[in-house]
Amino acid sequence: MASKQAGIGENPDRGIPWLTTIASLTAGAAFLALWFWLLPPWLGFQVDTSGAAHWRWLAAIPSVLGFAVSLRCIWDFGWTGRGTPVPLAPPQKLVVVGFYRYVRNPMYVGFYIGWLGLWIIFGRANLTAIAVACAIVLAVALFVMLYEEPTLRKKFGPDYDQYRKNVPRWLPRLHPWHK
Repeated sequence: MASKQAGIGENPDRGIPWLTTIASLTAGAAFLALWFWLLPPWLGFQVDTSGAAHWRWLAAIPSVLGFAVSLRCIWDFGWTGRGTPVPLAPPQKLVVVGFYRYVRNPMYVGFYIGWLGLWIIFGRANLTAIAVACAIVLAVALFVMLYEEPTLRKKFGPDYDQYRKNVPRWLPRLHPWHK
């Protein structure tokens, strides 16, 4: 008869990656849905594209790829980081996999490229829309610099400092960073 000691041969995190990944995808989907609900009216998007130039539909390619990058990053927050993109339930581990090896904020970059593609498809570039888009980009940049980065530095210490020194904030590296 073998005796079973607690902790030997058991994986205490066995179900956690799936739970945190589902929570992350749910939070990410809610975040994306919120922006899909708020931004179109602010940017003047309309569903009627009957008079739109056919070349605009080429912008669907970077749009889909940008949103796919964001979704992959949301997955990585749950699976690798064991958390969500929501500051109330942040990752418990520093996420330095996938697109995060190229740029520190791939979720934002992907989201921005996705929206830029939609903006081209719908052809709604006017002065008001450009001002709103610039204000949103500035607000996100300030949020990253004034809240996210200090929080990550405090939480992950030297690991985050090393990551920050090697991976750019907004413009991706050509080759992935390996710690």
